[in-house]
Amino acid sequence: MIRAALLAWYDDNARDLPWRRTRDPYAIWVAEVMLQQTRVETVIPYYARFLERFPTVDALAGAPLDEVLSCWSGLGYYRRARLLHRGAQHVAARASFPRDADAIREIPGVGRYTTGAIASQAFDLPAALVDGNVARVLARLFAIEDDVKKGAGLRRTWQLAEQLVAGPRPGALNNALMELGATVCVPREPRCTLCPVREACVARREGRERELPVASEKAARPRVREVAILLRVRGRDEHERVMVRRAPTGLFGGMWEPPRVVARDRHAARAEIEHALGVKITLDDARARKVSHVLTHRHLEVSVVRGVASRPPSAVRSEAWDAVAVVAPHELATRGVSTLARKLLG
Repeated sequence: MIRAALLAWYDDNARDLPWRRTRDPYAIWVAEVMLQQTRVETVIPYYARFLERFPTVDALAGAPLDEVLSCWSGLGYYRRARLLHRGAQHVAARASFPRDADAIREIPGVGRYTTGAIASQAFDLPAALVDGNVARVLARLFAIEDDVKKGAGLRRTWQLAEQLVAGPRPGALNNALMELGATVCVPREPRCTLCPVREACVARREGRERELPVASEKAARPRVREVAILLRVRGRDEHERVMVRRAPTGLFGGMWEPPRVVARDRHAARAEIEHALGVKITLDDARARKVSHVLTHRHLEVSVVRGVASRPPSAVRSEAWDAVAVVAPHELATRGVSTLARKLLG
């Protein structure tokens, strides 16, 4: 009854989203990676541009990482782009996209959720998926008492998802669960009168739809204070900037930005950056500009100061950065530059 009701509701109410118009596993994969922790409205234009630039898995596999990150620039969570690029190289080496769940799961960066999305939507395989929307629907529908993000609660949601997906049209069933969570079974004020499975929902029957799912208390987001120096080179075009590329692993990996370090003040930052770039830096006496940037697990507060480098840096000595370049404004479009870096550049 639940399954049939979900599918009938989905057929009548599904949003027309571009990744729902294709059975191409590569296009579905790109969409699912972009949609992780990112709103649908934000993803749609990025998805179109990305597939226009890299229309096939081979095109993505053969592209330089800098080009991939440039196309991803502004979407955030850049590790997703690096793993997507690695995964594309893995698939290209096979000569064809894997068509079973176990082989899909072997693609670098592809976890249990993405495997379920690709396998069910591209190949009609009964592979389950659980994201935040699906977990919320299942927690209310079956009154799961544990935190669905971990431990017994998480295991229970996957068990239920696997039971529901077994049957005809598994891809549509997975999409129906996600759509219901995104549009009806929403976090704060669920629209129960519009729900196709309201009669089967234990939480609604018990008047607990606003209490579930159970959530653990969130840890406080620490504030990290940093200093960034907008560097130009003495005797060069004053609009050019010294940019460093962050090491491939870790936060903002592979992205280009002005030199930015954790430091107590501008003078400590200057000393660290001088050592890393092997140049002398003269700081502008003007007051620092403050930039705030909120990430999932931390809140960055960056003091932005200007400075002049004695010469163009040619090498970098730092675990945080692996390359340095003097970049003109028009060149930024060809490099992966994060939203934070654009804020720093002003």
